[in-house]
Amino acid sequence: MADTAGRTLIGTRRRRSVSAAVDAFGGPQTGTRHPLVAAVMVLPMAILLTITFGGWDAVVTQASSVAGMLGR
Repeated sequence: MADTAGRTLIGTRRRRSVSAAVDAFGGPQTGTRHPLVAAVMVLPMAILLTITFGGWDAVVTQASSVAGMLGR
């Protein structure tokens, strides 16, 4: 029973350090992001992966399929 104060202090320090790390790296953000901003964030990596792994034909096929479904 006498040792619980020490454990509580250690747990509090650990939670503070985790909280500080989350705050330092951005943490969970509230609100929404505009779809164009999300697209601008994703497209460079998608293009790099497409070129790197040679999946351009698959991308074109999927895009034409989606365009065909939207054009109905």
